Amino acid sequence: MRLSDFSFELPPERIAQYPANPRSSARLLEVTPDSLADHMVGALPSLLMPGDILVANDTRVIPAALAAHRGKARVSLTLDHVLPDGSWLALARNARRLRPGDILAFTSSLSATVLARMPDGSVTLRFSAPDPTIAARLALPPYIARPAGPLPADEQDYQTIFAARPGAVAAPTAGLHFTAELLAALRARGILTATITLHVGAGTFLPLRAEDISQTRLHAERGHVSETAAHAINGARARGGRIVAIGTTTLRLLESASDPAGRINQFDSETNLFIRPGYRFRTADLLLTNFHLPRSSLFVLVSAFSGTARMHAAYRHAIASFYRFYSYGDACLLHRNPEDPDSQEA
Repeated sequence: MRLSDFSFELPPERIAQYPANPRSSARLLEVTPDSLADHMVGALPSLLMPGDILVANDTRVIPAALAAHRGKARVSLTLDHVLPDGSWLALARNARRLRPGDILAFTSSLSATVLARMPDGSVTLRFSAPDPTIAARLALPPYIARPAGPLPADEQDYQTIFAARPGAVAAPTAGLHFTAELLAALRARGILTATITLHVGAGTFLPLRAEDISQTRLHAERGHVSETAAHAINGARARGGRIVAIGTTTLRLLESASDPAGRINQFDSETNLFIRPGYRFRTADLLLTNFHLPRSSLFVLVSAFSGTARMHAAYRHAIASFYRFYSYGDACLLHRNPEDPDSQEA
């Protein structure tokens, strides 16, 4: 399976630079095995059924972008997560120039010592203060043009309504489409909700490089599924409801926390699950997600979920119909490929 199989051409003007306002006014492309239908996110209650359960990622984005100097050289860093010994894992531009023992200066009161450098461009750092995020700013994706840095509005726009547990360096963007009013409408329709936590790491900004994608390994990310959430999800399915994963991060965690029968278990560990076509899904019946970059692990995942040819057709339709792409863009509601032997689609 080749990375080039997941490539497509996207006109730059299709990349959303600002979110829809209100969030639920974003467009929604429903992708079934045999049709494409254009909706708005606000129509979601009518597209789901009473008893279905929406599962969202409740991670909260932390400030993670740091600018440092090593002597006269400038170094850009994106924090990933704190390690058990109190040091931090971070991605560094120009990482090849860094050596263990180098001192990075951020502000007059914050510095860090480089402890190790890995081949993938990540480094481990020992900061002079326990919380380096106080000197950091929001790490927006590079395709959102902010030459002078994030705008004040981005601080709210890049958090989901579900955000509760700090730890992500990038937003689980499918959740950005939800508002209090939309959640109330879903509840009134008899649709349930549950939250789980996957802290999206800095590795999400890294492109896939190996043409043979079977050789690709994703960065590990920390996930948590509570006993309460697992019970709610399993109960909804037992009563005939469908599991609707809000976002690829939610889907990856559900799959990581499930047993072979698709039952969700309590989970508190890391996952680096890379879902590729041929993967047998055990949990979600539908996936709500944004439009993803070509040649990315996320486009590979949605191709596994709904079929590669189907997703290429859906993206061609979206581009021709002026859908807005990526983090601040529009959304898809994907039905699981019925050729998946474990599919629960009718």
